[in-house]
Amino acid sequence: MRIVKSSEISDVVERLCAEANYELPEDVLKALKSGAKKEKGVSKNIIGEIIKNASIAAKEKIPLCQDTGTANFFIKLGKDARITGGNIYDAVNKGVSSGYVKNYLRKSIVSDPLERKNTKDNTPANIYLDIVDGDGVEITFMPKGGGSENAGALKMLEPSAGWEGVKKFVLEAVNAKGRNACPPLVIGVGIGGDFASVGCLAKRSLLRKIGSKNKSRLYAQKEAELLGEINKLKIGPMGMGGHTTALAVFIETKPCHIASLPAAVNIQCHSCRRKTARI
Repeated sequence: MRIVKSSEISDVVERLCAEANYELPEDVLKALKSGAKKEKGVSKNIIGEIIKNASIAAKEKIPLCQDTGTANFFIKLGKDARITGGNIYDAVNKGVSSGYVKNYLRKSIVSDPLERKNTKDNTPANIYLDIVDGDGVEITFMPKGGGSENAGALKMLEPSAGWEGVKKFVLEAVNAKGRNACPPLVIGVGIGGDFASVGCLAKRSLLRKIGSKNKSRLYAQKEAELLGEINKLKIGPMGMGGHTTALAVFIETKPCHIASLPAAVNIQCHSCRRKTARI
């Protein structure tokens, strides 16, 4: 049994809150640079400005975007690790509070969806916890902006809809709201599970690195097919037209009921922020 202090978790979370909001991952930058080569005119200039913005943010230690998002944490907790000094949920929220307050990151969370009173420290975070083998703690932080999150969609399809039904749903969702989500986009797609879990599948898929392939040959082909179809929409960078509407499409699946075919789309903007730390 390995002892992990809750204060260690809070300190790591505080650091991740700043670093993820300041530094665009290398795979995203690489994909943006690749996209710029396919564009011309205004669309090419827009991607150029996005890349320049990322460089300034990293150098000056300022947020890539003014919307520093809902704090999403995906945690793998080793079954042989014991948290002392408090529980992991409180430890994460303590780290979020200090990370957002100390680093002057925008606080965007309200305590009630109708009363709309700001919590003033961006808590509570969304925490997705998986128990795994080992004695380590792996923490992945993904700040998710409101504009891209609002572009998401979920639909309970009939099984007879099949892949063509899923594809139609995804394309309609991107075409309807993709312009509002600050493209070039990263598209997360969940297929299967149930109403409660399919949205989480779509969101988890956004943790994958751009350029990675689905482990399933079938779904790797479906990802490539969807990416091609989405880019044919010609929404382009920041909705101004062009070839690069999306940088990647990621699909995650889960077994489901014989009477159901749940599908969800979770859209990420060009500021595709995520960072992992291990304790």
